[in-house]
Amino acid sequence: MKRFRHYNRKRAIVLACFGSVIEQQKYLDLEEKVKEAYPDCEVFTSFSSRMVIKLLKKQKKEIYKNLPQTLADVDMQGYKHVVVVSVNIYPTDEHEFLKKIVDGFKYFSMANIGITNAILTTTKDTTVYLKQLNEQVSKEDTANLYVIHGTPKLNTIGIDSINYTSSFLELIDKRNFTCSLEGSFPYFHINEAIKTKIKEKGFKKVQVVPLLLVSGNHYIKDMFEIKEDLSECFEAFIAPSLTNSESFNLLELEKTQEIILNNIKDSFKILGISHKQMTY
Repeated sequence: MKRFRHYNRKRAIVLACFGSVIEQQKYLDLEEKVKEAYPDCEVFTSFSSRMVIKLLKKQKKEIYKNLPQTLADVDMQGYKHVVVVSVNIYPTDEHEFLKKIVDGFKYFSMANIGITNAILTTTKDTTVYLKQLNEQVSKEDTANLYVIHGTPKLNTIGIDSINYTSSFLELIDKRNFTCSLEGSFPYFHINEAIKTKIKEKGFKKVQVVPLLLVSGNHYIKDMFEIKEDLSECFEAFIAPSLTNSESFNLLELEKTQEIILNNIKDSFKILGISHKQMTY
């Protein structure tokens, strides 16, 4: 087929991120990590939030594209094999949106296009990840309040991954409590119940652990509001960063990046690229 002759480049990786006005550099740092692991691949980064894209252009004069625009560029440049990386914690709304975009491109692009799992998709990865995270953040005399962003609809595809996170964390450690920002069990609707449970277990200190990829607006606004509310009853603080960053975030954790890189490797395998051709 004549059209296929234009697909003369080997592999590309597209990071599909939600985006952040103040933390976009963390996504670009991830891009560099992926380039190091896959030096034979061209790596692109896309943002799905139109608000973020518009504000970055207006405030910082920085130009970013969404996933359809980026995939169009990749297709025009003629890459044969393309892996879209779902840089989302859970396989819920945002991940499903990415899948629809990828499925749409498959109708007219001659490229071999795949998409990775979200970060906490498999039970094995999620279990190991949460157990390791809990060991890293926990302090002997301090309660952990893990805050999940959540999803507004209870029938959302992938919501079991959020429920598993909450149940697993509370099961493995008596110091652990969970809530959400805008999903099931939202903090400011159950805050008094959480405070009562923490008091019943005898804790005087509480650390807020944001289960957020980056420490953007939700971190600055919501996490500090939760901390202030808890401060009425406890010595409350936000969990210190586990990386060199000033603020706690999940994206920079070694385990997060390990899962993302392994997801890319698995997706190339599904596309028919053998392990011997891998650089990671």
